[in-house]
Amino acid sequence: MQVTRISMLISVIFISGFYLTCFAQLNNSEIKYLSESADIIVAGKVIQQSSNWNENQTRIYTRATIQVEEYLKGNNNGNSVIVTYPGGEVGEVGEMYSHTPRFENNEDVLVFLKNDEKSTGYKVLNGEQGKISIIIDSKTGEQISNSNIKINSLKEQIKNYIND
Repeated sequence: MQVTRISMLISVIFISGFYLTCFAQLNNSEIKYLSESADIIVAGKVIQQSSNWNENQTRIYTRATIQVEEYLKGNNNGNSVIVTYPGGEVGEVGEMYSHTPRFENNEDVLVFLKNDEKSTGYKVLNGEQGKISIIIDSKTGEQISNSNIKINSLKEQIKNYIND
């Protein structure tokens, strides 16, 4: 029993480290690509989510509503945007897809979005790379990403790529 717990803990630590390493490797060329390719880029807070079956009841999709605090690129003339992504839970059935960003209610995010041809909303550009969770640095009070990148610096970099 103890060996199983230790193996499980090691697996969780390895997987967590892998995802943080992948996220930390978001380099300037990737930020440039995301900035130039996105239809809109917003910073805001996830205020609501709802999951539903598609018409054929073969897949679950979740719609996350983001209250926009700042448009870095584009503008849909609204205070919120709806992001659709595959996966979620309906009743006792849940679906999860790898490399698909997931959102949490009350989560602060910076997202690179493309118009979704299948709906009236948006989808995240380039999977997990197109969503950056924003947290507050407990030492400085500044907004940072999970990989300790200052959000204000990242926003300036994005704006520079858009204006070039």
